[in-house]
Amino acid sequence: RFLEALGPYSPAVFVLFQTLQVIAAPFPGELTGVAGGYVYGEKVGFLLSTLGLTLGSWVAFELASLLGRPFVERFVSADVLHKFNFLTTNAGAAICFVLFLFPGFPKDYLCYFLGLSRMRLRTFLMVSVIGRLPGTYLLTMQGASIRNQQYLAAAIFAVVAAAILLVTYLYRGRIYNWIKHRQDK
Repeated sequence: RFLEALGPYSPAVFVLFQTLQVIAAPFPGELTGVAGGYVYGEKVGFLLSTLGLTLGSWVAFELASLLGRPFVERFVSADVLHKFNFLTTNAGAAICFVLFLFPGFPKDYLCYFLGLSRMRLRTFLMVSVIGRLPGTYLLTMQGASIRNQQYLAAAIFAVVAAAILLVTYLYRGRIYNWIKHRQDK
């Protein structure tokens, strides 16, 4: 209702919400992704979500790049930074792409990590945008299904997302070790 009440400014405010949820995570990205599909439908919701996530990722990357590790430590705990420090040394685009694909992985933190790395902005944007597309589409479709009163489809999207998240969570140690091992090569 809030977004719809904004009239012609609604899309810009939604993109701003998506951007801010990457930079400072004031609210879960899953919530805004579903809201985008609900309010704007499948195509426009997906486009606006992708635009906001891209802008937020870009800003987080640039902030980390310009302000350095002390700034990133304000957002990311020292334990998490230490655990994924290998990403800031010789970060491979393919590994980072896989991390952006995994649901439940803290992609917002990843943007900050990669801002500390030697990865070029162009490479980062390609990896982050393309890697986020499947998850963004899934969330948008869930919201669009609810909007269209296709509750079975919405439930299926939610179950698929939950199943992927559960598998990722259960195998997080193996996934982390595989990624770290691939990075060390």
